[in-house]
Amino acid sequence: MTDLATRAQAFGLIAEGVAAGLSAPWRLYLARGCRFLSLNVGDREEWNAWRTHLGCPELSVRVYDAGGEIRRSSVAEVVLDGCRISVELTEEVGIDDLDRLLAAEPASVEREDR
Repeated sequence: MTDLATRAQAFGLIAEGVAAGLSAPWRLYLARGCRFLSLNVGDREEWNAWRTHLGCPELSVRVYDAGGEIRRSSVAEVVLDGCRISVELTEEVGIDDLDRLLAAEPASVEREDR
């Protein structure tokens, strides 16, 4: 994809990903003028697949309290031909998951049942 100047081209980019075997985003937002495209996905596996497919070099993670629920928002971004594309995942995390947020490699954290 060399140009995202039109809505059809932006949606074509998503269609190419789905045709390549990626899950369709559960929410898609395309700003007027095709300068911002946001994909919301359902789980971490989908998030990783889309960010890899699009080649997103910019990653950010934000953890916040949403009325008693702790949420983690992961965002991967890339700019293609002046269009900023973000792949977003919002997950509810429990207190037990906070240890994972602090670990350099979450899969290596062992927990003791108390």
